[in-house]
Amino acid sequence: MQTEAAESVREFYERNPYPPAVASLDRYRSAWDDGQLRRQDHHLFWPARPFRDDHSILVAGCGTSQAARYAMRWPAARVTGIDFSAASIRCTEKLKRRYKLTNLELHLLPVERAAELESRFDQVVCTGVLHHLANPAAGLRVLREMLEPDGAMHLMVYAPYGRAGIYMMQEFCRRVGITDTESGIRDLVATLGALPPEHPLRSLRDAPDFQSAAAMADALLHPHDRAYTVPQLFDLLESAGLVFARWVRQAPYSPRCGLMASAARATRIAHLAPAEQFAAVELLRGTMVRHSLIVHRDDSPDRAHAVTFDDDACLEYVPIRAPDTISVQERLPVGAAAVLINRSHTFTDLTLPLAEQEKRLFDAIDGQRAIRELPADNVDPTKVRAFFERLWWYDQVVFDASRVAPLANVHDARLVGSCASQLPSGTLR
Repeated sequence: MQTEAAESVREFYERNPYPPAVASLDRYRSAWDDGQLRRQDHHLFWPARPFRDDHSILVAGCGTSQAARYAMRWPAARVTGIDFSAASIRCTEKLKRRYKLTNLELHLLPVERAAELESRFDQVVCTGVLHHLANPAAGLRVLREMLEPDGAMHLMVYAPYGRAGIYMMQEFCRRVGITDTESGIRDLVATLGALPPEHPLRSLRDAPDFQSAAAMADALLHPHDRAYTVPQLFDLLESAGLVFARWVRQAPYSPRCGLMASAARATRIAHLAPAEQFAAVELLRGTMVRHSLIVHRDDSPDRAHAVTFDDDACLEYVPIRAPDTISVQERLPVGAAAVLINRSHTFTDLTLPLAEQEKRLFDAIDGQRAIRELPADNVDPTKVRAFFERLWWYDQVVFDASRVAPLANVHDARLVGSCASQLPSGTLR
């Protein structure tokens, strides 16, 4: 049965390479000419490690272009891409030749057989793949063994609540016989156009997953996928010998961010263990469509390198602004000097108003100076810590924490930061 499921998925991607093939990555390459962007990306995965750009990277299930993008992003790295779709590998090979990506190696290989590479990697990237495997837990265990003990893994899997309409439409297509043929896609487009206004899928029709035939097929006509709630995801990690480090975008999961901070029982949620907090917020938000996260091996020494705000040691962190952050200074709330918005957030409530003194401190961030070295006008260090903790939870900064000696023993709960010092907006007034 597992072999049949895997073969049906492979055949699907031979007919529908995904993401849709691209001929040019010029804009992507120019964006990553910014060395500060690479520093931000490095410290998102390894806060306490000094910056380096020569990692070994495995892109597991690389699709039509992801491995090529990583080879461009990290020209000094050794990048290996694997995929079980020959069509996807051919698309990536074209990009490799066009851009002379000598640091990229490609293999026609399913995730479940990644061990045949006989190598370990500093970073493993597996996004949008596990949920299509016949046995996701077995595939993840294989990837865990491909990861260096001090490595980091980027995972993305589907989340169920925001995809309810997708699963309804998948079942509809199976029942009426709509398949991923040219005529089937036409029938699907017509069906989507006739959806009643209250159908759960209507809110997703303008999403990127519905802007091309291949994307529509991947979302609605895929032969095999499953989704994970937060508790199911944490169980999956534990079964594979992996531990959670952080969400790539963590504000949507925090009871201290946006509308969640004023939701009923928000205080009670904030006193739960971190994994329980995330599970509760997922239920309150109700429309998450995917989970994107960073994990480590359960024997990783980096478990002692977590970002934490428990004491003044965090003042030695060097803040680096998130690349998607903008500072809005028009039509502001009363008392705000600016509002920070991370454009990668899909929830519109995740805006962060800054008081005048907070804005001056944020504007002084240059990616080189530690928090202690920024002009804080003799403000109580406890309030400075609280402000930078808020910036961190709202995905406005990452930290280079390599100046701070790692603690020998850190309780697991600190892997997702301290909640105790959280103070309301305007604490530096």
